[in-house]
Amino acid sequence: MSERISEAELAVMEVLWDAAPLTAAEVAERIDPARGWSMTTIKTLLGRLLAKGVLDHVEDGRRYRYRPLVERTAYVTHESTRLIERLFAGRAVPLVAHLAESGQLSATDIAELEALVRELKA
Repeated sequence: MSERISEAELAVMEVLWDAAPLTAAEVAERIDPARGWSMTTIKTLLGRLLAKGVLDHVEDGRRYRYRPLVERTAYVTHESTRLIERLFAGRAVPLVAHLAESGQLSATDIAELEALVRELKA
């Protein structure tokens, strides 16, 4: 994935990852109303995502139905790898240490990390 997806574009992608294909109007119905986005904003974001090559669309009468070309898991993998490489020299341990030192890990998070480590060792 060559171009980054902005936070606003990601909100649109999340809707489409949950249920696709959708029309622009259907995307607008599913976007958090607190964002206060107009239909014009939704269409602009869809256009940007099409230009970035992460969406496709097909004609359905007088409207388009949009669907992601990038799977959510592939996007998450790409972005998390990019973050770790950029901020933590490609190592995950300093990221986890930073989260722990800054109080960002809950007891549940720690228990899940411990279970993951046990699973990885097995």
